[in-house]
Amino acid sequence: MNSNTRFPDSGEHDLPRELVDLARAIAALPDEQQTELEGVYMRVVDSVKRRRRILALVQEALAQLRLDIKYLMFDLEVTRKERDELKERLE
Repeated sequence: MNSNTRFPDSGEHDLPRELVDLARAIAALPDEQQTELEGVYMRVVDSVKRRRRILALVQEALAQLRLDIKYLMFDLEVTRKERDELKERLE
């Protein structure tokens, strides 16, 4: 069978090079062995894609957390300055 129909090559940016190579190696096997390995291969591909999505979500959450911390630090600094100014006025 053709490797493009059973094992789609979605590009190096989507799958690690090793998985693309593995798909080509599986496609070169006899049909009986291909069908045995195809399900396992697709589960591995799904797992890799899921892990990449999770990593992207974690990276996005960390970026948002860093931004939130910067805003909080700014607010804290401004609040302290306002407190100090009010203390001076009261004295």
